[in-house]
Amino acid sequence: MSNGYQQGLGEPVDDLRLIFEERRRLIHFAYNILGSATEAEDAVQEMYLRWYRLSAADRAKIEATVAWKRTVLTRVCLDKLKSVKRRREEYVGEWLPEPIPSHGVLHDPIKTWQSTDPADQFELSQTVSMALLIVLEKMTPAERVSFVLHDVFQYSFSEIAEIIERTPQACRQLASSARKRLTKEEALEASDEEHARLNSAFRQAWMLGDIRGLVSVLDKRACAITDGGGVVSASIEPIIGAEAIALFFLSTFERQPDLVIEEADVNGKPGLIGSANGKIIAVISSLIRNGVFSDIWVVRNPEKLRVWQ
Repeated sequence: MSNGYQQGLGEPVDDLRLIFEERRRLIHFAYNILGSATEAEDAVQEMYLRWYRLSAADRAKIEATVAWKRTVLTRVCLDKLKSVKRRREEYVGEWLPEPIPSHGVLHDPIKTWQSTDPADQFELSQTVSMALLIVLEKMTPAERVSFVLHDVFQYSFSEIAEIIERTPQACRQLASSARKRLTKEEALEASDEEHARLNSAFRQAWMLGDIRGLVSVLDKRACAITDGGGVVSASIEPIIGAEAIALFFLSTFERQPDLVIEEADVNGKPGLIGSANGKIIAVISSLIRNGVFSDIWVVRNPEKLRVWQ
């Protein structure tokens, strides 16, 4: 690297860093609203298309370019949320959000730089857990956007009102309604320490073929959902009950003898990844209630595992 350029890129490194970092933050922002890395990338692409459709003179008139991009991106996300219902209904088997690893939705190809802006660091540290994403799916699009902007990204209701074109009071009511759904679903997560301990115990029992060990960390009425999207094998219906779930997980070694199970960070929480022949074929996240797993979500659809490869 010399004279501010990185070999093979053909652009000033500082410019590339700024461009890539902005795009990375925007995709991360959109993912937390949509629960899909693929749709988040599409939403950001649409936002940029709208930005560059403006004339240079019109872009120059926009003083707060970041605010403009966030506003347009949120509106694009809101439109996407309104249009996904039919696609979900046509999906083969159970539908789950796309999980993301600890590095987020997008890798940074320029490893020599990290933003030192506290606001940037805070935003990139905010990742909606799979448990919360599951509950978000049951909210209306407006509830979901208002809740994520206020409770995750700490936007004021006045700011949210300007973005989604409603009154601040209406946005406050939407976020309140969303929180009531959270209370109703009891989506209260265990501490990371407890989650990591149970996660490790589940992995160990699974690898040892210890059905009693698996049952011991599962609620008697636990529910496991697998998402294969009709592309790979997965249970079409939810699996209910500790013993049924334990038997299901143990049977995976019959179908995939070379399966390797490792602990990993999934959406900011302890989770598991399954790989075979060096390729990740499953990402597993979970919810704990009363000291045991109450819900387990297994994403196997390869289209939803792109960011893990």
